[in-house]
Amino acid sequence: MLPSRRVALLILDGAVLYDVGIATQVFGPRASRPERPDQHYELVVCGATPGTATTTSGIRVAVDAGLEALAEADLVIVPGTSPTHADGREPVLRALRAAHARGARVMSICTGAFVLAEAGLLDGRRATTHWGFCAELAERFPAVQVDPGVLYVDDGDILTSAGLAAGMDLCLHVLRQELGADVANGVARWNVVAPHREGGQAQFIQAPVPPVAGGGLAATRAWAQARLHEPLDLQVLAGHAHMSERTFTRRFRAETGLSPKQWLLTQRVHHARQLLERTELPIEAVATEAGFGSAANLRVHFQRVTSTRPSAYRVTFRAGTAA
Repeated sequence: MLPSRRVALLILDGAVLYDVGIATQVFGPRASRPERPDQHYELVVCGATPGTATTTSGIRVAVDAGLEALAEADLVIVPGTSPTHADGREPVLRALRAAHARGARVMSICTGAFVLAEAGLLDGRRATTHWGFCAELAERFPAVQVDPGVLYVDDGDILTSAGLAAGMDLCLHVLRQELGADVANGVARWNVVAPHREGGQAQFIQAPVPPVAGGGLAATRAWAQARLHEPLDLQVLAGHAHMSERTFTRRFRAETGLSPKQWLLTQRVHHARQLLERTELPIEAVATEAGFGSAANLRVHFQRVTSTRPSAYRVTFRAGTAA
């Protein structure tokens, strides 16, 4: 059985209820129906003091614990809040700094990045927040390397997400890192969201729906996902869609926020993860099935995305699957 990891959800007055819901849906107790995997997390809702906190929607949320919960947490999550709400909350900021110094991962959703920045945890680091507040974050905290064009940033012990739904992407990313793709996919399926969106994907897509009815590229993406072991490239994909490479690339990026090459690499790494978790295939065979061609090529791309080697990933997450 996997040991439980302690998660502290830090709610301040003015927290965004949507962000609070995301964190509880992913890391909170499993619902009575068994389809959602049990992730072995212990979630504690905490705040500056126990009691209640009023969210931006006016709905009050019960706060079970004070800042002492941060001293025992493996992961601290700060949901979105008013960009100025951390001002003058030195006990909160001090507790965040202490939790991080002790070794906890600290994660913000949406404008929760302002709280992390106020605590000094983002100084000298790359971070993001809701695109509508990126300019303000950069202006108020010039030591922070604000990236307005991504869904989330994983800087190891500090993680930040863009606005609202991007918080779900970051939570699933953490789940995938710690418990593997199968568990993350199960939670995504339960929440009826896409199982994986790459962190580097654009925060918003100008034309998510093609202007011509029936002209989307979903069929080509599904076709490619069933043939990841084949030598797919831009010419092959554009040919399947009966488009020129230039038109296909433009339409593909408009629909997904990624170039065809970036999307294909993401799908191949994801497929390799599943093979490593579910099968006993040798690494060379996993590389072939996922379309990387060789174990060496798989290692390069796999380590860039997951920060670990395929063999180490298998050891970690096969144990998690067995549990």
